Amino acid sequence: MNLDNLYRFIFQNRNVRGELVQLSTSLDQMLLSHEYPMPVKQLLAELVAATSLLTATLKFEGDIAVQVQGDGPVRFAAVNGTEQQQFRGVVRMQADITGDSFRQLIGEGYMVVTITPKQGERYQGIIPLSGDSLASTLEAYFAQSEQLPTRLYLYTDIQAQHCRAAGFMLQVLPVDQQKAKTDFDDLVMLSNTLTHDEMFNLDIEQLLYRLFHQEEVELFPAQPVSFVCGCSKEKCSSAIISLGAEVINEHILEGKLDISCEYCNKIYHFDTDDLSTLLQQL
Repeated sequence: MNLDNLYRFIFQNRNVRGELVQLSTSLDQMLLSHEYPMPVKQLLAELVAATSLLTATLKFEGDIAVQVQGDGPVRFAAVNGTEQQQFRGVVRMQADITGDSFRQLIGEGYMVVTITPKQGERYQGIIPLSGDSLASTLEAYFAQSEQLPTRLYLYTDIQAQHCRAAGFMLQVLPVDQQKAKTDFDDLVMLSNTLTHDEMFNLDIEQLLYRLFHQEEVELFPAQPVSFVCGCSKEKCSSAIISLGAEVINEHILEGKLDISCEYCNKIYHFDTDDLSTLLQQL
């Protein structure tokens, strides 16, 4: 398995496009610094793979934030991804985990997809959760927002010391819809035979040949996927300054202020000298 790459491909004689993402090291960098329960790690891993597939559909510079919110034990789960395939994610829980399926974790709720181009207006789509999987909810999102038949497959392999995830997507091209739908149905039937072991143990060329050896598939160069938190002591300093003099003085009296990044769990320490320096910048 080629690690931490996203691949795009098209079918020469079919009106369908495809994407495949495989994640390993980048996922470990995000998940292993947290003590999330195993089902929560699986949920977040699926969300990362799904967000990677969505960002690959961007035709401009920008980012996508995919959030699921509900009344279950997991109140909020979100992943941000950029067109450069850099991601970060977080989960917030409000109760003990008592199940491991998507709906047992999230309960009743909705998904929010926010697309923010570097130039232009932000777009936000909100849809209710459907079915008992993240994949089915995302398929409903594509049907509503782009009105293009889309099929997603999400896979995870979550171990105590190592995590992997993968995603596979087929989507109709915006051309002759009747022919495209027939092409799509044929290719989905083949894709339904893909197994968990094949997704994690075959490289991209082997996998596409196994599924579509009777098709003419054009595979584009891989795009690396990486975990990029983006936190820094400078950003924490700016956040402290925004709290105002009264709050900063309270922490000076306490002797310190520690800030933990919710994405990577790194802790930034500010002693009284650091806080006094920030106070002078007000």
